[in-house]
Amino acid sequence: MSDKFDFDTLAVRAGVQRSNFNENSEALYLSSSFVHEDAATAALRFSNQAPGYVYSRFSNPTVEMFQQRLAALEGGEACVATSSGMSAVLTVAMGLLKAGDHVVCSRSVFGAVITLFEKNLGRFGLQTTFVEATDLSAWEKAVKPNTKMLFLETPSNPLMEVLDVAALSKIAKKAGAVLVVDNCFCSPAVQRPLEMGADIVVHSATKYLDGQGRTLGGAIVGSKELVMGEVHGFLRTAGPSMSPFNAWVALKGMETLGIRMEKQCDNALELARWLESHPQVDKVFFPGLESHAQHELAKRQQSASGRFLAGAVVTFTVKGGRPAAWRVVDGCKMISITANLGDTKSTITHPASTTHGRISPEAREAAGVVEGLLRVSVGLESVADIKKDLQNGLGA
Repeated sequence: MSDKFDFDTLAVRAGVQRSNFNENSEALYLSSSFVHEDAATAALRFSNQAPGYVYSRFSNPTVEMFQQRLAALEGGEACVATSSGMSAVLTVAMGLLKAGDHVVCSRSVFGAVITLFEKNLGRFGLQTTFVEATDLSAWEKAVKPNTKMLFLETPSNPLMEVLDVAALSKIAKKAGAVLVVDNCFCSPAVQRPLEMGADIVVHSATKYLDGQGRTLGGAIVGSKELVMGEVHGFLRTAGPSMSPFNAWVALKGMETLGIRMEKQCDNALELARWLESHPQVDKVFFPGLESHAQHELAKRQQSASGRFLAGAVVTFTVKGGRPAAWRVVDGCKMISITANLGDTKSTITHPASTTHGRISPEAREAAGVVEGLLRVSVGLESVADIKKDLQNGLGA
């Protein structure tokens, strides 16, 4: 579909492929394989010499519609859909890296990413250096002759640090490395890293793309050369594929992505301002607050919709460490106690004992994941009700 259309139109219309029945809503193709006209056609399709669907591990019409729509929203040439956000990170690494290669990674990333690079891929000879997220000089100093990838989240999980994508792109290009940006905290409705110089964007489609906590999914977006080469090749061989059903659900979720993100971001800003003035709260980490260290950078990077949207995740520390933090969690009667985010339902989690619970205490401390830290993914409920629910524990 033409990129001349606006974002909200692409979110509803991009990627649609109608069958001979001319259905208006995207069709769900639950077939594992596809029939060929003759032996010669089958041979050509299996060898990628002719277009057509072969096997749903790596080619399916519903999944392709999801891929085309997300590529259009992110401004990329191609997209590969995966079974989860972590499988997207794994697929990028396995497709673009080899034993002996070096990765520079932000220390402020999802805990499973740290484990993947440091432990799982480290066993096969991949080297990783973790650096202070917002210290550009640390990124430059960490680069080695064998550095092949820079990996980051912005805003970061869970401290909502905003990283300068354009500046990191220059560092990556100078090193001859690819810059990979996890954009799941913002979604393309808020931020488009490819426009700022990133080579690849990864997503957990489980989060805002679906937006209602119904499915698992992941995605990789970038140029055809990067995405449809070894990255797609790894997915074809190893099979960490998105199911057609999950692709269909996420397709429907993306239709409302723009309006959901705008409302959830507005709710989050109001909640962040309330928390910042609360006597039991030590500090609030939210890019929409003027007190945030990267507030001005966030205003430049997170304005893809034409207005500044600071995201819908608010992180804050409470006085009293883990006991006080757990009282806030346990006091919630409406907010869901779960580590998922990006849902229309607000969620709350204690990162030190959940999302970052499997990494070492030293790594948690280095990442700023202290015992009093709480993360709230703000949904579409009344902000007044979200405040009342948090107050149950904050006032205890």
